[in-house]
Amino acid sequence: MKTFKAGDRATLEIRISDEMVRGFAELTGDRNPVHLDAAYAATTPFKKRIAHGMLSASLISRMIASDLPGPGTIYLGQTIKFRKPVFVDETIRLTLTVTAIREDKNILTLSTICERLDGEVVLEGEATVLAPR
Repeated sequence: MKTFKAGDRATLEIRISDEMVRGFAELTGDRNPVHLDAAYAATTPFKKRIAHGMLSASLISRMIASDLPGPGTIYLGQTIKFRKPVFVDETIRLTLTVTAIREDKNILTLSTICERLDGEVVLEGEATVLAPR
């Protein structure tokens, strides 16, 4: 059985590509032009295309399943606050950190942060997961 402690951490740096944004739009049906149409996006306060907020958030699920806690983990809950947009072709860093452990049930609370490489937070929240035994 893998054991965890407060402060355990995993990080992922990933470029949010045009292909990812278009694939996410196709998968979800969210075809908001701010995500897909550069001419439209230029008329918005962002001035260029932005990725779906939930695309960035879905990468948290990827990390939970592969990195921390890892394969076999069950997602129990997630809070998310979107702070800033993520632009198409921008590289972001996701960091998961164990903040609490309920050892009797192997339930972990994780801080979930997504930021630009300069440290500006674009998304933050907290996940609750059931770690495999």
